[in-house]
Amino acid sequence: MNNDIKELCSLDIDLYKCITENIDTNRVVITDKQIIHMAERHPEAYNDVLIELKETIQFPDYIIRDEKRENTGLIIKKFLSNSEMKEHTFIVLRICTDSNNGKFSNSVISGWKISEKRLQSYLRNKPVLYKKE
Repeated sequence: MNNDIKELCSLDIDLYKCITENIDTNRVVITDKQIIHMAERHPEAYNDVLIELKETIQFPDYIIRDEKRENTGLIIKKFLSNSEMKEHTFIVLRICTDSNNGKFSNSVISGWKISEKRLQSYLRNKPVLYKKE
C-alpha cells in the first residue's frame, strides 16, 4: 500500500502547547493511509473534512485532550453549512515530541463531523485545553 506523506500546514506551536510543552516541529502532515482510513470510516464527511483540515488546524474553535492517546488533541472547528444541522469538523491530531531531526511531523490521525449535541457533550465531559474567545 502506498503511504505517501502530504504536507498540510504549519502548526502554531504556542497555541498547541496546551497539549504538550514539548513540540519538536511545526510541520503538519497526513499520510495516504490516514486519508484512506477517513474515506472508509467516515465516507459521509470525507470530502468536507479534507477541504477543512488546514483551516481547522490553523484556526481551531476548541482543543480537547485526547484521554486515550498521549500528546494528542481533538481539534474542533465550526463551519457554516447549507444544511439546517450544525456540524463541526473534528480532527484527531498527534503532536510530534521528537522529530528525529526532521524525519517526523505532527500528524492527522483521523477526522469526521460531529453534531452540536456531540460537541456539547465533549465540552461537558472532557478536558477542554483551548477555547477560541
